[in-house]
Amino acid sequence: MSDTTDTASEPTADMDTVPGHEPEAPSVADARREAHDIWVSGTEERFPFSTATNEGAQEMLPEADDPGAAMQAGIAVDDDYTSEPTVEPEERQIINMGPQHPSTHGVLRLHLEIEGETIRRVKPIIGYLHTGMEKTAETLTYAQGATNVTRMDYLAPFHNELAFSLTVEQLLGLEVPERASAIRVLMTELNRVSSHLLWAATQGMDIGALSMMIYGWRERETCLDFFEKTTGLRMNHNYIRVGGVAADLPDGWEDDVASLIATITVGIDEYEELLNDNPIFIDRTMGVGVMTPEECKQYGVTGPMARASGLNWDLRKTNPYCGIEQYEFDVPTGLHGDVFDRYIVRMEEMRQSLRIVQQVMDTMPSGDYRSEDRKVTPPPRKRIDESMEALIHHFKLFTEGFRVPEGAAYQSVEGPRGELGCYLVSKGGARPWRMHWRAPSFAAVQALPVMMTDSLLADVVASLASADPVLGDVDR
Repeated sequence: MSDTTDTASEPTADMDTVPGHEPEAPSVADARREAHDIWVSGTEERFPFSTATNEGAQEMLPEADDPGAAMQAGIAVDDDYTSEPTVEPEERQIINMGPQHPSTHGVLRLHLEIEGETIRRVKPIIGYLHTGMEKTAETLTYAQGATNVTRMDYLAPFHNELAFSLTVEQLLGLEVPERASAIRVLMTELNRVSSHLLWAATQGMDIGALSMMIYGWRERETCLDFFEKTTGLRMNHNYIRVGGVAADLPDGWEDDVASLIATITVGIDEYEELLNDNPIFIDRTMGVGVMTPEECKQYGVTGPMARASGLNWDLRKTNPYCGIEQYEFDVPTGLHGDVFDRYIVRMEEMRQSLRIVQQVMDTMPSGDYRSEDRKVTPPPRKRIDESMEALIHHFKLFTEGFRVPEGAAYQSVEGPRGELGCYLVSKGGARPWRMHWRAPSFAAVQALPVMMTDSLLADVVASLASADPVLGDVDR
């Protein structure tokens, strides 16, 4: 990943330059950081709380008095310790957080070595949700593959289906109609919004902003209602398939999307009004779980976490797919790489996704929603009643599947958690010989020790929630 950026995408602390959003006055953003950014988790108390416990303010005798009198009174504490206190190994303790814990976003176990309230070592332990989906793919046809992969990152099912379908289409050399590509962009960007809304809800609850759980869930329902109307399901849709999508958009979808955009935009404004200057939320997020750009590169961290650290890296810009390069949008980046910047970046990402959705709605091309290539696309339903050949073709396509030429291919998309990639190897049959996924949540969990080591135990949940891992994506 390259961290070279142009002037237009220079990282700022509070996304003051994002189009379509009223920028915050620089003085307001600077004042917020100045008041809170001087303290980093695990260090001395920050101003103004430090003055309340200043030992100098509690002196019983004035400074001008004889120092000998202070010694006799027992209030001189400068000579109490002649060297740094040493901590014996037996004074450290090992505790387990999870896997049965409401804040581990699935079934994640954290092996924590703590010294008092300070964490000295973190070891993430995964595998409690292992389903073997990569191995299962070897037993399923390519036509059945989307049903399997949609359940990995169960908060971003459309992105899983899209990565799989694009990889198979790459092996087939298959062109997808423009309308199908536009529908794919529409559904995946709405999926990004719904995923970030769930993150905002759970992040707020984990930190103590309990109202956010209700508000975030409220707006997410509007997305799921549209998904259900379009695909028949609220999650795990099997909608994006090789060659296009399973069905065209429903009648009146423009009104549904327009209402959805208006509702969620108002909701995002309410979230920021609730949290941006909330002193408790700021204290729990600023300076907590910091990751530098170099650490993001070393651990393969992508998505909002990397962008919050200042890396201007988004596959929709660097490696565009489905014609997404024709839509205008900006890539919000942060500067400090802490929990607060990850929150700011995700809020702005939702606005930019809604901006893309609006453009898709305004420019939706006409035409078919799936490829006309009969090798991968079943015949129309009305032809099945009219032609025995069409019936046989339909039967063989869904029982035996279609064959894919020999070769290997990799395709990645920008998921809500970062680079989501599918690697497929074909030996010429109707089933993959091997399938492997590049899961962004796996990299995020791998980097948890970087964020948590030498921080306070109270900040574990905030750091973990800001990574937004989905354990189905990690264990696969």
